[in-house]
Amino acid sequence: MTDWAGRTAAEIAAAVREGRAAPREVVAAHLARIERLDARVGAFRAVRSRSALAEADGVAARGDLGTLPLAGVPVAVKDNLAVRGEALRNGSAATPDTPAGADHATVARLRAAGAVVVGLTNVPELCVFGTTDGVHGTARNPWDRTRSAGGSSGGSAAAVAAGMVPLALGNDGMGSLRIPAANCGLVTIKPGHGVVPAGIGHGDWFGLSENGPLATTVEDLRLALAVLADTVPPPRREPGGLRVAVSTRSPLAGVTVARPYGDAVRAVAALLMREGHVVRRADPPYPASLGTTALTHWSAGTAVDARGLDPRLLARRTRVHAAIGRRFAPSVGTSRARERLRARLAPFFAEYDVLLTPALARRSPLAGPWHERGWLRNVAANSGYSPFTPPWNLTGWPAMALPSGTLPSGAPAAVQLVGRPGSEGVLLEVAERIEALRPWRRTAPLG
Repeated sequence: MTDWAGRTAAEIAAAVREGRAAPREVVAAHLARIERLDARVGAFRAVRSRSALAEADGVAARGDLGTLPLAGVPVAVKDNLAVRGEALRNGSAATPDTPAGADHATVARLRAAGAVVVGLTNVPELCVFGTTDGVHGTARNPWDRTRSAGGSSGGSAAAVAAGMVPLALGNDGMGSLRIPAANCGLVTIKPGHGVVPAGIGHGDWFGLSENGPLATTVEDLRLALAVLADTVPPPRREPGGLRVAVSTRSPLAGVTVARPYGDAVRAVAALLMREGHVVRRADPPYPASLGTTALTHWSAGTAVDARGLDPRLLARRTRVHAAIGRRFAPSVGTSRARERLRARLAPFFAEYDVLLTPALARRSPLAGPWHERGWLRNVAANSGYSPFTPPWNLTGWPAMALPSGTLPSGAPAAVQLVGRPGSEGVLLEVAERIEALRPWRRTAPLG
């Protein structure tokens, strides 16, 4: 009997479509791996063992099984997206434990494509911070379990990196896909605005948040994005001969980049140069006001999501963040700060096709009860290790993270690729070539 846990989504779907594997067999293998490993990792808030097996049988009985792009593929869903029949807790004790009546649009698309939802993954409360811990559990980096998996899609990233599912669904409002992917050695993409249905919380953090997949290969990422997206823009031209800007300067003043992340960028830059791309050192013209713009939008989005929740049941860091955001929420919706940022950065992306940066400035904080610590300590920790992701939520432009090199601990390092609107296809092409020339280990060695 073949153990399908640890295989790619593309391999699994092909085997199911061709009758070489049954959906129940595939799902059962992944459920067994979850049962064996998740106590050490903390990826899941809820595992749908019985429901997932029943749904796998339903996939097997479908008349269109032979055409399904994700036939029998087990997936995990971030616990801020509705899964029919399951409570959506959003990492909080303040949210109702009431089963959702319908799937979120992205979950529905995964299921229509033949995927089976095996569980809901841990998130920090209201998906605010870049460490995943709270009343429902702590998600640890499977490569280094002393460290946080990151956030807010930390549970989803940990599940994929541990081989408990080949694909997971998450979302990104200030880096919440790219940060945990970079920590956990995965590839992900935050699509540009409007490519994938959003509908996250109460207003998508004023349009900052986008849904997207986490995977171990670019092939799987492309496969999942094709299912989730309304349309995936193709490359505007052949990937050869791109103009690539390389920058290791933090968008936030005073944040330094640890050597392994700088080395990762330099290695990828050298690879792209050998491939015939025009590679230049060039820093985007980040405005000094970027940190303030990010904080006002970030906190205001939290304030909106916290409306109607009992503040006594919220963690202190969440209460403070929401209280700060309430001051900004009335003005953020009409602010032109994001429009001004796009106008400032547009000439840079007229000159360059792709921006290459570190995905993180340093490794993630130690895993622990960050939800019990003060607001300022959390904000400082987040800003100090993940300054490179927020600008591209503010612009609404596509950005992705992919593994490159290793840290002294043996955990992966990572880089970020950013493009202008509509360049998802270009970024995927570049990432696919990087993977071919500088492949990474797909899953953490947990045994």
